[in-house]
Amino acid sequence: MPYPKSMNNEEGTTTNKAKSRKPKPSFVSRFSITTQTLFSSMTRKPLLKQTLATFFLILILYALFNAFFHTADSSAAFDTTAFSSSVLLAGSPPKPPAVKVYLYDLPRRFTHGVIYHHSLARGTRAGVDENDMASLKYPGHQHMAEWYLFSDLSRPESKRAGSPAVRVLDPDDADLFFVPFFSSLSLIVNPARPAGSGSGAEKPVYSDEENQEALVEWLERQEYWKRSNGRDHVIVASDPNAMYRVIDQVKNCVLLVSDFGRVRPDQGSLVKDVVVPYSHRIRTYEGDVGVDNRNTLLFFMGNRYRKEGGKIRDILFQILEQEEDVVIKHGAQSRESRRAASQGMHTSKFCLHPAGDTPSACRLFDAIVSLCIPVIVSDNIELPFEDTIDYRRIAVFVETSAAIKPGYLVSILRAITPDRILEYQKEIKEVKRYFEYEEPDGTVNEIWRQVSRKLPLIKLMINREKRLVTKEEADCSCICTNQTAITTL
Repeated sequence: MPYPKSMNNEEGTTTNKAKSRKPKPSFVSRFSITTQTLFSSMTRKPLLKQTLATFFLILILYALFNAFFHTADSSAAFDTTAFSSSVLLAGSPPKPPAVKVYLYDLPRRFTHGVIYHHSLARGTRAGVDENDMASLKYPGHQHMAEWYLFSDLSRPESKRAGSPAVRVLDPDDADLFFVPFFSSLSLIVNPARPAGSGSGAEKPVYSDEENQEALVEWLERQEYWKRSNGRDHVIVASDPNAMYRVIDQVKNCVLLVSDFGRVRPDQGSLVKDVVVPYSHRIRTYEGDVGVDNRNTLLFFMGNRYRKEGGKIRDILFQILEQEEDVVIKHGAQSRESRRAASQGMHTSKFCLHPAGDTPSACRLFDAIVSLCIPVIVSDNIELPFEDTIDYRRIAVFVETSAAIKPGYLVSILRAITPDRILEYQKEIKEVKRYFEYEEPDGTVNEIWRQVSRKLPLIKLMINREKRLVTKEEADCSCICTNQTAITTL
């Protein structure tokens, strides 16, 4: 039975459409046809044209290969950090996992007991209860790293988000052990005696030396100290004289120091220890960069007469105190002196940083938080966080031998243009948080980052020491240093 006409027409229409819709050649088919055409034409052309055609064919194949296989990776091939001109050094290693730190629960005599005796020695007996730790306020001074690190580990972990160190409560889980002895405060508990007081004066109730020795005795009884000979322990000794009595007994530890001016190469080094900033004692400058309100060329306020490397201060006073746009004043630590120093640094373009009794001093960090460009005259200075910060971009370095030539220092500073001063200030502003102990991601976090980077060396030394047959003192565990280079055995 024949199909209805309408169906025949529909079928015919469908067939015609099907015939008219030839399948579209794929990319591969088109590429094959193009290639055949090229090769076909090449057989009919002279040799030169065949060579050119072959060359262009190779170029087309290379372009197609890159388009299909390397598109996804092309955006990652350009690394902007390679072109960065920031004061922060680029190319740092990936962020390591947080280091696990165990906070020793020391007897109170080494922590809040030190605060208590400091208060007693200054006559502030009222309102001070030896058994009420909340009433014992740590006093402000320039070596407060020990307090800030102890306070940081004492906080709940919920308030330490982003810290490079996590506190663990089980010592078996710890990578490092923090010893919270307030060594710098202990050193200054007893005020300096007036000249001529003689040996007949009453013996102080508190003895820093006795506390140092008692601390070492306590540590040497601890299982975890014995296990590593103290190598995975961290002790703050930021005052150059802190721990001086027992430094040989704790020299294996990671020492947090201001510089290496008072330690021998076998006691402290850049290899195993961490240089930490002084805590600044003047208020932070809250304004923006600029030179309009900074009319003083160079400012310094501090003790004129120092020992050892600090003797240069007196020479610089003699050279600079007659300069018209230079302010250089003698002043001891006091509230009024800090107020005057804040005003002077906030209104000066450059701030002088000569050596103190040791190569470093707090004025460098006072200058940084003031956006006052440091002028460093201290040939042997070690600076905090130099694997992170390029200090040449935030400070002017002048050799001591040149700085004491009359007219030399001010001449190079006057030659620095206002635009260059603004560049210095912008760089200082970028890194200022690294020198603010109270900043959420400031000095404390950076110290923990620096300490965590010592961990591979610590593990190496512990494992190496376990398998050595003999241990000679002269070996000094392969970490002897002249503060700039490792001495090979």
